[in-house]
Amino acid sequence: MQKQYETVFIMTPVLSDEQMKETVKKFKSLLVEKGAELIYEDHWGLKKLTYPIKKLSTGFYQLLEFKAEGSLIADLELAFKRDERILRFLTVALDKHAVAYNEKKRLQAQEKASQN
Repeated sequence: MQKQYETVFIMTPVLSDEQMKETVKKFKSLLVEKGAELIYEDHWGLKKLTYPIKKLSTGFYQLLEFKAEGSLIADLELAFKRDERILRFLTVALDKHAVAYNEKKRLQAQEKASQN
């Protein structure tokens, strides 16, 4: 049974814009190859970290929301661990309330964008 998941990962700030996009593309294609359905993605940009990681104080944040089988998460997290460009990652399964909240938030953002 497919569940809806949300993954946030932080990439090292020493990447160029092109390298960062390539890294995101790598993980998106991994998800699609393994049968996941991408629902939403958001690039949060370069942000200050709460605490230093590997002596770095900033990182590129990326959010991916997708539907997938539970067995895919282990493969995704193994790929994150093997990639030296990834500082941290977190994957959470969304319950029905979180899914509804995310959909509502996206609709409000679309309405706000269409008004401008």
